[in-house]
Amino acid sequence: MLLRARTAEVLTAKILRTQSPRVSSKKLCDLVGDVSFLRHIAYTISGQKRGASVLQRLLGTKYAYAIVATCIVIMFLPCAIILTCFGIFITPVSQYFGVPRVAFSAVFSVLCIAMTVALPFIGKFYKTHDTRLVLSASVIICAISYGAMSAAQEMWHFYLCAVGLGIGVPALMFLCVPALINDWFDQRVGTFMGLCFAFTGIGGTVFNPIGSAIISSGPEGWRACYLIFALVMLVGTLPFTLFVVREKPQDLGLTPLTFSSTDEKNVEVAETSSTDISADDAMKYPEFYMVAAFYALITFNQQISQYFPSYAATFAETAPAIAAATGLLAGTTMLGQAIGKVLLGALSDISVKLACFVGIFSGIVGLLMLGIKLPVLPLLLAGTFLFGIAYALTTVGSPLLVRAVFGKKDSTLIYSRIAGVSSFVSACALIIWSLIVDGSAHGFLVLFGIGIVLMSSCLALALTALKRANKRA
Repeated sequence: MLLRARTAEVLTAKILRTQSPRVSSKKLCDLVGDVSFLRHIAYTISGQKRGASVLQRLLGTKYAYAIVATCIVIMFLPCAIILTCFGIFITPVSQYFGVPRVAFSAVFSVLCIAMTVALPFIGKFYKTHDTRLVLSASVIICAISYGAMSAAQEMWHFYLCAVGLGIGVPALMFLCVPALINDWFDQRVGTFMGLCFAFTGIGGTVFNPIGSAIISSGPEGWRACYLIFALVMLVGTLPFTLFVVREKPQDLGLTPLTFSSTDEKNVEVAETSSTDISADDAMKYPEFYMVAAFYALITFNQQISQYFPSYAATFAETAPAIAAATGLLAGTTMLGQAIGKVLLGALSDISVKLACFVGIFSGIVGLLMLGIKLPVLPLLLAGTFLFGIAYALTTVGSPLLVRAVFGKKDSTLIYSRIAGVSSFVSACALIIWSLIVDGSAHGFLVLFGIGIVLMSSCLALALTALKRANKRA
């Protein structure tokens, strides 16, 4: 049955002149006698006609690159704006309403908790409904919730909007890139996934200074910033989710893009499918909880980067230049994260073990360089950059680890269940790290030491899960 469906897709592509496969006349005659085959080919043809567009005619079999462009836009606009620009609003909004900064910082915690609750449901909904509908609805929900913050009159209004964001963000941040890249590419999945995720950091680099300038334009500049950013993410993203996104290449009469011979491609597909585990069965394996623990601990660990500017301030007496370079330290962390996503994604195409090792090793070396506390700015910049590479494991390493351990088939749904754990951890991490930093005179050294232990534990969890998966296969 699978062979016939695959042949139907190939034949359909030939009819529609998107590809040029070879189908023997005898094989065609045999297949035409099969009613299910005829039904399949009719469905495929009608689906392609509905999805036909100028973009498809231009790209042809390379339509997968349009999917990559869509994922980049999603990461660059709604995800970057919502998740990386939160910090620029803390001080102005807190001062405007006359509340402690922690009161407004709790908005992000509400967002993370809402994502934790919503992710399993959104993951199931994503699996069973049209991808364009889910992503477009998510963009609209995010834009409305973000824009509504511009009209907030009480702090609880922000909390309510954060719940809306917690419903809209999961499909955009956690699900669409792994799902679409997995479906549209047979090889170099890690490379393209890393490239897409890198644009959250790039977006943060672009929109943080723009947002700061808008906020500084007046006493209520933060209201204008919320509204402008909401319009940007809506107008910039919605055309892609509505008109470019297609769930699978088969919807356009295409096949997943490959970069090797047909024989090699078929072998890879066969090997992948033989190790596939359903989402329900995955939870019966210890590997599921190992990967979940990996994601939780690496997410908890990456929040250490939020304290790099505060750490730089401790050099005020010995090295004033370092104390004044707080923004530079944050920038190098973001740069390391962006480069790390592409690097670790490409390494994952060679070996997921190698990618995990490189990421963890970079983070450990980075924290060691910071912990030495030498008043040398290049040393600190190198340390934050290397930690940024480990930071990339949260978005790139985790979905690729899920795919390597459980196979491609239900990786999106499995990942949605695991990602919920990380969202909850994100809500608690800053509070715990703050208590550690403020708890002793050597709080930062304790912080870095715990970070090294956490990353070492993550490496052990990843390697053990991969080893068990290989034995199972």
